[in-house]
Amino acid sequence: MDSTKVTTLLELLDDEMDGLEESLAPLIKTALSETSSKLPLLDKAKLYVLVTYAIESMLFSYLRLNGVKAREHPVFVELTRVKQYFDKIKVAETPAKERQMVPDKQAVARFIKAGLAGNEKHDLERAEREAKERAKAHIRFNEVSKNASKGEAVKKPAEESDSSDSDSSSESSEAEEEPAPKTVAASNPSKKKSKKKDKSRSSSSSRSSEKESESKPSPKPDKKARKAKREKKKAKLQKKEKKNKS
Repeated sequence: MDSTKVTTLLELLDDEMDGLEESLAPLIKTALSETSSKLPLLDKAKLYVLVTYAIESMLFSYLRLNGVKAREHPVFVELTRVKQYFDKIKVAETPAKERQMVPDKQAVARFIKAGLAGNEKHDLERAEREAKERAKAHIRFNEVSKNASKGEAVKKPAEESDSSDSDSSSESSEAEEEPAPKTVAASNPSKKKSKKKDKSRSSSSSRSSEKESESKPSPKPDKKARKAKREKKKAKLQKKEKKNKS
């Protein structure tokens, strides 16, 4: 580390110490209890926490300068405890959210029932109301079941009529399809005639092809002999060329 940097850092430290002495002068001259008695409760808590944090942080830095493992020292535990008090002060400073008053309907109903339990008129009226509601519900249920049974009864004859119509249509289609074999039988003779004609045509074409093959002259054997001679000459020439190359 350069000496110039060390000197500048020492000068900064002296300036900060002077400012600290000036700010702590009123606290050092008078007792801490006297100064805190003039403050409100929240400010008093802040003062005590700040003083303890300042003292313990100075001890922590002193231990580190002397080469002691400050994190393993009990001072470090006290510092963490003081930080927790800072968090508690922040919670106390933030105003609590206003709770929305919502009435509990079940509790209100219980209170009303308990208050009206000894009233005979109210009990009779409530019993009559419950009986009427039950009767209405029973009547509605019966009406719904009747409507459902009527709908099923209407559906059944409609299905039966549809099935009868389908049966009649199938019978009529079968009756229309019955005369078809006659037409098939009538068309069979024409097919037989066409088959006979095809056979006669094929036999005549085969005969004509045989005659043409007989009338054509066979190729002369001279051409084959010439081709064989040419191939032999080529083979001999190729052998000579191979010998010359070798």
